[in-house]
Amino acid sequence: MKMVVAYVDPDRFEEIREDLLELGFVSISVLNASGSTPQPTVTGSYRGAKLERHLRPKSRIEAVVADDAAATVVETIVKVGGEHTFVVVQPVDEAHPAELVKSLAVATA
Repeated sequence: MKMVVAYVDPDRFEEIREDLLELGFVSISVLNASGSTPQPTVTGSYRGAKLERHLRPKSRIEAVVADDAAATVVETIVKVGGEHTFVVVQPVDEAHPAELVKSLAVATA
């Protein structure tokens, strides 16, 4: 089993979710996250103090899938995710209930 974790722009999430759903991957999680950037995303001042914000909103997508399905999930996310997409795949020793973990054969059947 593998856990695919991806950080994508929030406006890209819905299309990724729909593409994964069409492929049969119905069990994914999504969280709000922020990504740090070297350039300020917001600048301004408050009571004379200079303010800079170096965070960009992100959606964190997580999916635990069978080994043979991880590449399909990654390809789908990267295809739609856009310029600031980051994906990591990690091994999973156990998942409960294990019947929720989809293999490529089951997902595309």
